[in-house]
Amino acid sequence: MLRWRRPQLRHRRRLWILDEPGIIPFESVVGLAPSLDDGGYWLVAADGGVFSYGDAVFHGSLGATPLDEPVVGITADDVSGGYWLVASDGGVFALDAPYLGSMGGVHLDAPITGISATPSSLGYRLVAADGGVFDFGDAQFLGAAT
Repeated sequence: MLRWRRPQLRHRRRLWILDEPGIIPFESVVGLAPSLDDGGYWLVAADGGVFSYGDAVFHGSLGATPLDEPVVGITADDVSGGYWLVASDGGVFALDAPYLGSMGGVHLDAPITGISATPSSLGYRLVAADGGVFDFGDAQFLGAAT
C-alpha cells in the first residue's frame, strides 16, 4: 500500500512515496498503468524506472539505461501482460510487449506527453503537447487537436 509521507527532508520541496521496496521521489513519477484485472499497477519514473504493485508483474525497467529524453508515460499490453513506455522525444520502449513503432528520431513540433493502448492491445497512440496524435498497430487516426 502506498502512503504519502514527508521524511526528514534534505530537500524541502520534495514529497516522497514510501513503500516496502523503497522510496521514490514524488516528482519523478510520471505515469501509472493498471494491470488487466485492476488488482495491481505499474508506476513509471522519468528515468524509465518501473515499479510494480499488487498483481502487476515486473517485466523490466529502463532505470539504468541512458535516455535521450525523459519517459513521460506507460500503458499496459493486455495481450502479453507487458507494457510500453514512451519518452518525450517519441521513443517507445516495449517491455515484454510487441514493438509497433515510434516517433523517435523524427522531428516533432511539440514533445510527446502520453501513450494509450487500443482496446485490443494490438496498437497504441502517442499524444503530443500540441494535440498531435500518432497511431501505431491497429490504432486508427481519428483526428488531432492541432
